[in-house]
Amino acid sequence: MTPKTNKGKTSPRLKERASAPGIGKGSVTVEASVGIPLFLFAAVCLIWMIEIQSIRVSMLNASVSAAKSAAEDTAVIPVLNTIRLKSDIVSLIGEERISRSLISGGTSGISCWKSHVSPATGDMEITVEYPVQLPLPLFGEPEAELEETFTVSAWTGASYGEDGTGGGDGRIVYVTDNREVYHEDYRCSHLQLSIRFVPAEELDQMRNADGSRYHACDKCVFGEAMTGVYITEDGSKYHNSLGCSGLKRSIQAVGRSEVSGMEGCSRCSGQTS
Repeated sequence: MTPKTNKGKTSPRLKERASAPGIGKGSVTVEASVGIPLFLFAAVCLIWMIEIQSIRVSMLNASVSAAKSAAEDTAVIPVLNTIRLKSDIVSLIGEERISRSLISGGTSGISCWKSHVSPATGDMEITVEYPVQLPLPLFGEPEAELEETFTVSAWTGASYGEDGTGGGDGRIVYVTDNREVYHEDYRCSHLQLSIRFVPAEELDQMRNADGSRYHACDKCVFGEAMTGVYITEDGSKYHNSLGCSGLKRSIQAVGRSEVSGMEGCSRCSGQTS
């Protein structure tokens, strides 16, 4: 008797074993298609974070150096030129470095217009804003607004009261031409205007302390505004001339007895005006 053989036939078990490697390759392919993009995205985020930190360090260092230079100018004229401040920052960092960075718009994306000289202390309050791109291209190139803020002490010269006229004992007070109230501190913000020189093209975005927009001064603005204009924190007008009377305060030091019956300033005398 001749034994029968199953030529050309494969048992079910062998078929199952033969198909097993194919299933393994498919699962590896799926994992790779998901894992590799996630890994690349995490790498991009890490690079982005390193670049952002580098930008912030460069921006802060350049801003501090530029502000120190500006402090020398404000010691003579108490006006902070924000256009020059931005120009110095760009020069210190380098236009090419900024153009290659994640700052949206390059140098045009940097704004310093909120920086000003404090009328109360003479210190400079520096604010530098700039948008940076986020690593999310699928969401329409979103941006994040970054801001660097710090204070630089400005040189204010000798004390106003060295000759005995600025004492804080109440014997000497300060008044303006309208003589509505008297002031015990000559550095009162009602007396000392915080004047800023800002780009005229950014006026539409700027607001004063009351949240109102700035309008042209009828004394020094005729026609279009100049490339740069002067504004104050409490004012509602922008000016083409630093010598405009709208930017001046005529202050007199008088004896306390000369303003008897006059109310004190609510900010510096502790009385209600």
